[in-house]
Amino acid sequence: MKTLTRYIIYFILIALVVFSLFPFFVLLVNATRLHSEIQKGFSALPGLAFGQNLKNLMSNDNTPIVRALFNSVFVSSMCALLTTYFSTMTAYGIYMYNFKLKDASLKLIMMIMMIPTQCSTLGFLKLLDAFGLMDTLAALYIPAIAAPVVFFYMYQAMQSTLPYSIVEAARIDGCHEVAIFNRIVLYMMKPALAVQAIFSFVSSWNNYFVPALVISSKEKKTIPIMIAQLRSADYQKFDMGQVYMTICIAIVPLMIVYLCLSRFIIKGVSLGAVKE
Repeated sequence: MKTLTRYIIYFILIALVVFSLFPFFVLLVNATRLHSEIQKGFSALPGLAFGQNLKNLMSNDNTPIVRALFNSVFVSSMCALLTTYFSTMTAYGIYMYNFKLKDASLKLIMMIMMIPTQCSTLGFLKLLDAFGLMDTLAALYIPAIAAPVVFFYMYQAMQSTLPYSIVEAARIDGCHEVAIFNRIVLYMMKPALAVQAIFSFVSSWNNYFVPALVISSKEKKTIPIMIAQLRSADYQKFDMGQVYMTICIAIVPLMIVYLCLSRFIIKGVSLGAVKE
């Protein structure tokens, strides 16, 4: 009976893996097929037009894919860096220090986390315009400094993995607060930082809403905008081969980021765990 149950579980897991990877398989196959071939329907066999689709995409003056790829990598990297660093710093300040408005500050950040982004869009755009950040890449990553969701996650992580005794011992040894945070706290929070860095990178990479509102120059557009432009082209210029090729290129940096940071996630949960 136990053996049968095990086989059923294995079958379900394998089926879930197949269903999860099937869209990626279709993406890779269609990236090798011409627009006319894709219109004929699904094919499990790859085509011979991978180079042609790539050439057509690179030669398309309306979609500077290389520039858009660089913009997305730069913006997403800056978002991941700024979001994780400053959110962790904020969480450390509220977690480690006792001050009069500590509870009120925590509740205020939790309240802000519940407000949908769309509700504050108008004020956000006016603020960017007042600071002269409209149609700049800085408008896509500077606001990432304030990330209530990342703050909440890091605050919860500190409660379970950052003992007060370590910080107090460092203070007794004469280490100043900036060094404690950069050399001790960040090192102990590596798994949590890796998780949030991946989530922040992916979220920024897939973000279409804010760049579509802020960016108007062709040389500053990101990958999601380029994909939307290809999909919204008129019938005579519409090329599904280019669309699939763009999406195929777009997922490569995400895979690289995950492969580079996944070892920190899988790494021992007990990293830095010290009993009080």
